Order: sequence, then C-alpha cells, then structure tokens
Amino acid sequence: MSRTRSVARAALGTALLAACASSGRATPAVTPATATADSGSRDSTPGDTIRTRLAGTDSTASDSTSPEGPLKHTATPTSAPITPADLRSRLYVFADDSMMGREAGTQGNVKATDYLAAQARQMGLEPAGENGTWFQTVPLVAGRLDPASTLSVAGKRLALGTDALPLPILSASLPFGDSMQATRAVSIYAGRVGEDLSPGFLASTAGKLVVFSPPLGPDGKPLWRFFGGVPPLPKAAGIAVASLDITPPEVVDYFRAPHLTIEGDRAKGDTTEAGPGGPAAILLTPAVATRLFGKPLAGLTRGATGKPVSGTIRFTDGPTDAPARNVVAVLRGSDPALRNQYVALGAHNDHIGTHSTAVDHDSLRAFNTVARPEGANGPPAQPSAGDLEQISHGLDSVRALRPARADSIANGADDDGSGSVTLLEIAENLVKGRAKPKRSVLFVWHTGEEKGLYGSQWFTDHPTVPLDSIVAQINIDMVGRGSAVDTRGGGPRALGLVGSWRLSTELGDLIEQVNRDEGHAMRLDYAYDANGHPDNVYCRSDHYMYARYGVPIAFFSTGLHRDYHQVTDEPQYIDYAHMSRVASFVRDVTLAVADLGHRPLVDKPRPDSKAPCRQ
Repeated sequence: MSRTRSVARAALGTALLAACASSGRATPAVTPATATADSGSRDSTPGDTIRTRLAGTDSTASDSTSPEGPLKHTATPTSAPITPADLRSRLYVFADDSMMGREAGTQGNVKATDYLAAQARQMGLEPAGENGTWFQTVPLVAGRLDPASTLSVAGKRLALGTDALPLPILSASLPFGDSMQATRAVSIYAGRVGEDLSPGFLASTAGKLVVFSPPLGPDGKPLWRFFGGVPPLPKAAGIAVASLDITPPEVVDYFRAPHLTIEGDRAKGDTTEAGPGGPAAILLTPAVATRLFGKPLAGLTRGATGKPVSGTIRFTDGPTDAPARNVVAVLRGSDPALRNQYVALGAHNDHIGTHSTAVDHDSLRAFNTVARPEGANGPPAQPSAGDLEQISHGLDSVRALRPARADSIANGADDDGSGSVTLLEIAENLVKGRAKPKRSVLFVWHTGEEKGLYGSQWFTDHPTVPLDSIVAQINIDMVGRGSAVDTRGGGPRALGLVGSWRLSTELGDLIEQVNRDEGHAMRLDYAYDANGHPDNVYCRSDHYMYARYGVPIAFFSTGLHRDYHQVTDEPQYIDYAHMSRVASFVRDVTLAVADLGHRPLVDKPRPDSKAPCRQ
C-alpha cells in the first residue's frame, strides 16, 4: 500500500539507539557491531509476551542463524487447490533478498515481473500486455531537486532539506507542482489543513506562499500527512505545511531521494504563476514558520501575512535504471456472450527497494512491536521507560534464537508480495479447477504503486483491453497478516474491505452475500472505508485509478502492522493459513461477479478525476 500515494524509506532502527541513549539505559543490539545481551540474565517476564511476535510465525522455514539474510524456504510445486503451502512457496521466491526490494525502475523489479510472467505462462494464462506480450511498460522518469534551487526568507537563505523540504510531484491528481519562481512573495497563513477556506481567502492567495498548520488526528495531535486535505490553489506561488518536525525520518529520506513520475506528467496541467501543474509543495519546520510570521502559528488567525519569500525551486528528470512494467494476463471466459467483458484482479508488483544504511533487523522489530505498531504509518515514537524495558527483554529473548543481522532490503512480503502471489494462487485455481468463470478474468500486477499509483494510472489511461469492458476491479494489497496480536482489530477471519459500496451498491451487497452463502464467515471490517478517515486508504492503492473512471471496485486488506514499509516485512512473519482463507474468499467473489447475469450496477457518482482524491 502506498503512503499518501508515495512510499516511505525505513530507517527506524536508529531510533531505538537514540531512545536508549537518551534514557541512560544500555543499548540493545541496534547495529551489527553491538554486542548482544545474555538472554539468560533476566527473568522471562515482559520479553516472553512479544518473543513469538518478534521471532516470526513460519515454523516451516529453515531457521538459519546466519546474519547474512532472512529465513529460507525451499520452493515446492504448486497445485490447483488454494493452500497455505502454495502461497508460502511462491512468496519466499517473490520476496527473497535477490529481488532487492522490487522497487519500480530497478533490476530487482524486472526480476520480479519476469517471475510473475513465467508463473502465468506456466499455469496456462494468456498474455494480455502490449503487442501480445505479458508486459506493459510504464514510462517512468526519475526527478531530482536541481542543485541550483534556493529559498530565502527576508533575504536569509534556508537550508533546503533541513529548514525547508521541497516535495516532488507525488501524484498527477494532487494540486501541486514541483517548481516555483518567487521574488519577495508575501507569506499568508491559511489555518490548519482540512479547514474550510472562503472564496475571498482563496482569491487572496494569488502570488503568495500559503502556509498551513498540520491537520489534527482524532487524539488532537498533529498529523504529518496532509496531501489529501489541501485545496487547489492554482495561482499561489507555493504551498507550505509546517510539519517537517513531525514527518517520520524515513519519509523525509524518501522525499530527498530521486522521485519517479510518469514521463510528461511534470509538464501537465494548467500553467499557473507557480509553474505547470500547480504551486510547489514545501515542508517547513515550525521554527521557520515562526521566522516567517514573527510568532508561532498557533498564535495567528487566518489571513495573517508575514515576511516575503524569494527563490527558485525546480526538479529535473532523468532515466530510471531499468524499465517499469505492469504484468497483464487473462483467463478467457467460458460464455461466448460474456467473454469480452472482464473482472479485473489487481495487486502491485513493486515495493520500496533498499536503503543505504543497514539496521539491525531484530532491534528495529522490537522497537516497532512496542512503540510503533503500524510501522511507517505511525508517527516517530519516543518510548517510555516501560517501553524500553519491554523492548530490551523481547530483544534478549530473540537473541537466544538467532544472532544480530544487518538488514537494508525492504522485502515487501506483505506489501504487496502477499497480494501478488494471491493473484497467482487464484489464477492457478481458476485455470485448473472445475469452476469456469463466464466472464474473462484479467490479472494485472501493477508497477509503481509505491511511487504514486503510476502503474494503475497508466493502465487505466492506456488499457490493453477496452476500459468499458471491465465490469469491476478487485484489488488485493497486504493480505498476509491479520492476527489479533499483529494488527488492530485482527483475528482468524478478519479482513478489511474498502470501497465496495462507493460506486455500486450491488457489488457491495454481492460481496456480503458470497461471504454468507459460501460459508466463508469472514469478519469484514469497514472501519478504513469511513468518509474522512485520516488514513485516506481509499485513495492509497491501485483500485482508485479504476474508480475514477467509474469502474466499481473492492479493496481487500488485512491491515497495517509493525513491519509496514520496514526492512522487517519478510515472508517468515506471514500468516499463510489466514492468507489462504482470504484467497479462497476473493476467488469466490471473483466467480460471483464473473457469473452475474448483468454488469454490477453503478448507482453512485464516480470520483472527480481532476480533483484530489478525498475519502
């Protein structure tokens, strides 16, 4: 799943080091060079409560104690039935270290897409990509901040990347550009992100740097995510949010790194005073915001003006290291009258790649288990003394099982290795099983989801089958976890569902009917589908690119967890039995839609594809 339609870089193992150092405690093994503690030196109290969660759930993998890599599993032949063993066999290949995190535009992603195409060919699917191939190339380019970019307040230059962080284009559907040319542009305060702005105020922003406070979460604390809540301000010189201090370090690292976009997107959009695509988006520290206005933002009212800002911000494009590819395959329908219609099943084949700095795998996982249970989706955490005690005990327990391991590869076993191999498992079941869907089933493994839903954007803008022949799209992203101790609201049959009623009441009702009538008894959780949910999940995965064209969608996920966008998202932590239940349920939903006597009725308005996605 994409973070704000982008991706975060994981480097939080160092946070445990810093937290322990600031508390005066001895530091658990955070780096490979740090000596491990004696696991027998403490009573088995707090650590035992998290030991099994840290060590992993996959008892069939070979528990190698080598610090060079994760647990291994020997691949075995797969068969028609949907089984935990088949899913395990596939995922240990797809999320192996050799794939190097599957980042779009890298050789690791090319290797991963080659694997998917080979599996599709082997099981008997037909290619449905470009020119009779299994692939659709997505023309991505890598954007970098021009070294000549500058930004100053009242003549005093800011340190870009530290005081102020210009953001690359995160998505073509967001109201931001990535360039700014300003000479003494007045700064104006707009209040908090998400608050209503009057037409008069919106008109007053022309040519100005519009500064927002970050939005507040349900607990009243500021949220670093803001992208879906900023209104279009096409005539503004720039948009700034004073949230750089609360933005997770791995997200800051991601924004500093080269950013992928679809070639030409940077030049799309109406020409404004800010440049093509809209005003530049910038993160500021609260200290810089205070310098702008002479007092903290909390003491300002909307419309307050501050010191002038000058500078030039520009991103330039270059080639990616390797092609970015969607993988597209089809199972032809059995009914001649319906086989030219498609039920599209989707997952994303990419993840977030590798990191320049390795962290100790188990130290990071121990920290996140206690202090950051949703991984990179949560804010930077400062653990309490009690948290540090529990982290230390848990880590000591795991050290009794295996040595420290330096880890710099974000394997993406759950995100979205789980969805990718679930599609393979469903495909093999439909090809070799007795149930033959009347409509054709289109399997699309999208690339670039983590970069901004680019693979699904490109596919729906340039479909390899007529877009109006797709009657529904079912998206599977992160379905490999879900236990009560692993995810919020988890359990043996827990499954999150987003978007199923947003365009088609009939599709939502049909999914509920399949759950009842076919005996799945999945506990469908619609919490993340609530309008206005702060995590904005409806906008953060590939299904949305279909929904914007009026295609009914359903998005299945078992939810966020401590390994989300971390180097610890490895196959050993996957719940394969639960994943198998999800795969069987989605297979039956697919068959129900494929065999429906008519297209699922679209009885609700589709999203405005020209406006930012708001849940």
